[in-house]
Amino acid sequence: MMSQWITRHAHRVLSFAEGQPSAPADPAIARSWQRCLERHRLDPGGRTAPCVIERPRLEEHREPLHELINVARWQMTSLHQQLGGAGHAVLLTDTEGVVIDSVSHDSERPAFERAGLWLGAVWNEAVEGTNGVGTCLVERQPLTIRRDEHFRGRHTRLTCSAIPLFDPSGGLQAVLNVSSAREELSRQNTFHAMALATLSAKLIESCLFLRHCEDSYLLRFHARAEYIGLLSEGLLAFDGGGRISAVNEAAVNLLGLRREALLGRSIESVLALRLEALLERARPQPGACWPLHTQDGQLLHGQLRGVRVRTVAASPVAQPPAVDGMCLADPGMQAGFARALRVLERDVPVLLHGETGTGKEAVARALHRASSRAGQPFVALNCAAIPEALIESELFGYRGGSFTGARREGMAGKLQQANGGVLFLDEIGDMPLALQTRLLRVLEERQVVPLGGDAPQPLDVRLISASHRDLQTMVASGEFREDLFYRLNGLHVRLPPLRERSDRGELIDYLLQKEAAGQPVVLEPAAREALLAHSWPGNVRQLRNVLRTLVALSESDRIDLHALHEVLPVQTLPAAEARPLALAEREALLTALETRHWQMSRVAEDLGISRNTLYRKLRRNGLKRP
Repeated sequence: MMSQWITRHAHRVLSFAEGQPSAPADPAIARSWQRCLERHRLDPGGRTAPCVIERPRLEEHREPLHELINVARWQMTSLHQQLGGAGHAVLLTDTEGVVIDSVSHDSERPAFERAGLWLGAVWNEAVEGTNGVGTCLVERQPLTIRRDEHFRGRHTRLTCSAIPLFDPSGGLQAVLNVSSAREELSRQNTFHAMALATLSAKLIESCLFLRHCEDSYLLRFHARAEYIGLLSEGLLAFDGGGRISAVNEAAVNLLGLRREALLGRSIESVLALRLEALLERARPQPGACWPLHTQDGQLLHGQLRGVRVRTVAASPVAQPPAVDGMCLADPGMQAGFARALRVLERDVPVLLHGETGTGKEAVARALHRASSRAGQPFVALNCAAIPEALIESELFGYRGGSFTGARREGMAGKLQQANGGVLFLDEIGDMPLALQTRLLRVLEERQVVPLGGDAPQPLDVRLISASHRDLQTMVASGEFREDLFYRLNGLHVRLPPLRERSDRGELIDYLLQKEAAGQPVVLEPAAREALLAHSWPGNVRQLRNVLRTLVALSESDRIDLHALHEVLPVQTLPAAEARPLALAEREALLTALETRHWQMSRVAEDLGISRNTLYRKLRRNGLKRP
């Protein structure tokens, strides 16, 4: 039967070569058939199996694209699940058409391997004729090749949707491909697969762009402010001198200029704004967007992320890179964060423990941003803030009509919303015992069944949980399941209270800058000393609220001790004179710095301390080079 099908298909292709009306409707596919006949001289009736390279050669193809494979893997898994899993294979190939990664259902893997849809298979057009990957590489555009649109008859059982992946400089670096061997696959299903694959490709490109440009200024912009942060936003990277180093496709379209005309160009020649004024708007973690105009008068809205400063570690495991949205100057915080990030990348659950207000959710979000799943969802659920009767439906979701008051269309639970990304369960100690049992089963089986449903849905989440309570004590008293505790406690990370952190000075500066949002605000020394001396029972949350209030009430660019006394009760603030040694140290540092004109090596030598210790003392006392 298959041989007859191949023969009929070969006759159709050959009639196309003779000028008879049997050409594919898509001009790109017709061009490919022409190339296969005239340039590649392929036989449409050939029955040779697909070419598969050996493992050592495959590793040579994979190695240069190691980062791409890591980023794309999670999105490929998510895409496979969104397509329903069964019946589909998701492939990633390099620019030579070699399959460097693949995702398919275990039970279907032998069938896909027989069709050549597996690691090491070569799908370039010169070898396999018209096909999703090979033709996409030549045409450099998204393509769907349905069954008999393939050139070779042996591939006519396949339907393939392929999308090119471009690097930040606009170079083609890979192809994302979805293949199905289902005979009943409708055009609507094919369109759906192409739409999901295109979205996945955009997410992969965006994540790679952000990683590639960590050492550059990054301008995110769009004609509509509400579109910033979405996939349609323009991304433009430039260096400290204003030279543009990378732009994404959306930026090219929004600016109406060719990529070649933008790369290497000065940002000032594109935007009607001086570089100095633009750099003043840079923030480590931009919040509000602001209007800006192009040189030709077009109104855009933008956010500017500053150059990400990296911390140089004394050893490979001592310190993590600096993370947007977090102050990690405390050595204990640095070490805990680095360990948590390492195990989270290995799919080991992280359990954060600390007093209320120590920033457990902030740390969880920072771990997500620093992980390989930064481009995937981060979903948080506070188990203490939701009524016990609603936690189950919030966590597991439900099908329509499952209970009185349920939405007609049902609701995806937090577990499903976090699929492919990170789930953060805050105050896990407040989860009811009955739900602890069900959560444990979900985590063990890696699949979830919504309330009222019967079909389990595959689940791929990294888990971070947190509590201010001592879960081990709760286990001993029977308030928390022991087996769930050990499942969650892959790595226990203690977040110190603010009064124990050595980076209080840096944290105050960081939060003040964040709350000021570009407004020039300076803490006077006495006010700063009082903030450093305060016990902060509410920890970082209380400190941030106090600074936010001070900034809001400030009528000048300086905050003094009197202003602070109006926000915090006077009796809880030790007078500055209560810290004579701290004030004396600050004065001694200032004297030594001014004497040596801020030459750090000589200042450290005069004081008999190392340069690292000197810099630490400067940060603690809020001293910066004029």
